[in-house]
Amino acid sequence: QMQLVESGGGLAQPGDSLKLSCVASGGMPFKDYTMGWFRQTPGKEREFVAAVSWAAGETYYVEAVKGRFTVSRDNDKNTVYLQMNSLKPEDTAVYYCAAGRLPDTAASSFHSWGQGIQVTVSS
Repeated sequence: QMQLVESGGGLAQPGDSLKLSCVASGGMPFKDYTMGWFRQTPGKEREFVAAVSWAAGETYYVEAVKGRFTVSRDNDKNTVYLQMNSLKPEDTAVYYCAAGRLPDTAASSFHSWGQGIQVTVSS
């Protein structure tokens, strides 16, 4: 029954920054969930991007975004963030916020998903 709502997407130029937010409501206490970000482009499988565990001490990133993206969470606000710096055209995708009860990076391990938000990086 958890609901997830993303915001903060849009159009950016290469090298620019965007910050995505995802607000959760319902379900078990937010602090008990691993929160993840995935992205998908037409014709490709949904790709793991980043995740943060309930303890906020464990973070995970796909190699392509290491050093550029930062995932964080504010449990008091039931919100997870994805700070995206040094954006590249290859980052263009629909980004999805997801929640799961176990630490993992596989899409199948996440049971609640947002509707997705478009991020477009182009000149």
